[in-house]
Amino acid sequence: MDLPPPLAWLVDEAGASPSPERFLSELGGRLLADGLPLAGAALTLAVPHPIVARRTWLWRAETGVVIEALAFPGAALNQAGRDWLAGLGPVEEHIAGSAPDSPLLGWAGIRPFDQAEAGRLRQASRFAAAPLAALAARAALSALLEAYLGRRSAARVQAGALHRGTGETIRAALLCADLRDFTALSEATEPVVMIAALDAWFDRVAGAVHAFGGEVLKFMGDGVLAIFPAAGAPAEACEAALRAAAAARAGMAHLDAARQAQGLPPLPFGAALHFGEMLWGNIGAADRLDFTAIGPAVNLVSRLEGLCKPLGRSVLISGALARETEAALTPLGEHRLRGIAEPCAVFTLPED
Repeated sequence: MDLPPPLAWLVDEAGASPSPERFLSELGGRLLADGLPLAGAALTLAVPHPIVARRTWLWRAETGVVIEALAFPGAALNQAGRDWLAGLGPVEEHIAGSAPDSPLLGWAGIRPFDQAEAGRLRQASRFAAAPLAALAARAALSALLEAYLGRRSAARVQAGALHRGTGETIRAALLCADLRDFTALSEATEPVVMIAALDAWFDRVAGAVHAFGGEVLKFMGDGVLAIFPAAGAPAEACEAALRAAAAARAGMAHLDAARQAQGLPPLPFGAALHFGEMLWGNIGAADRLDFTAIGPAVNLVSRLEGLCKPLGRSVLISGALARETEAALTPLGEHRLRGIAEPCAVFTLPED
């Protein structure tokens, strides 16, 4: 039997949609062209994510633009989409599937939908269930990989970088940071209190890294390794790393003040910044891999971070990174780093 064009697309092509944004834009556009009086649409998918419960995409018929809204745990199902659609016109909502976390499609009309139009929308939602199930599975996989690997690394893995030894040489600013005297603190602190302190520390440093376009590659005990790839001029990546380090330092000062008010000890830390080349890819055993960065630049930034405590500084910057930026930095002279042949020019942030 011949299906209306939107339903034929749902059966034959929609399962290959590269993203929820594209799916919603295509479906909305095809229903609009088929005569339905649409003002906008919303698609909500449940995602397995540490802080995001659902993702909602909003399509406006007038412009064809799709934007995304996030729903956090405890928020009502599709509340963001429902509120947005209600601002456009009368709303119809349909669950695309039978599972408890099935995708939800919402439609806003330029006028109230009549009975036949509402029936066509319900039919479209039923036909959308199968391709949306496949799309939701891919979105769930992406969310899990991003939560554990970071967005750039997850994208590489999903693109097929799955074999040991595969990788590429990239130039990037690196940030390596860890807490001072963590072992002694953990031995004198209840585990649940120590975990809360670690989470607060990681929130500050990882939040600063992500805010300025970097990516956390690895949490190592109480340590963090992050990169700011130099897609364009090296100065951009280096400036971003400097801003992230300054933001992390400010965040930790605020956290220490809050801890002091609670009668808790401060969390001294050290962070080092460097710029150089590294191999970014898979290393590990034949059947258990880690997607990370290795190379002399990674070794140097790790050794430089170890110099923070002897020099009494919370942030140290290598000469290689300092040369790529015009930021005002305070020189601390040249220093030998364990395992590094040449002395390293060392700088710090002002007022550290």
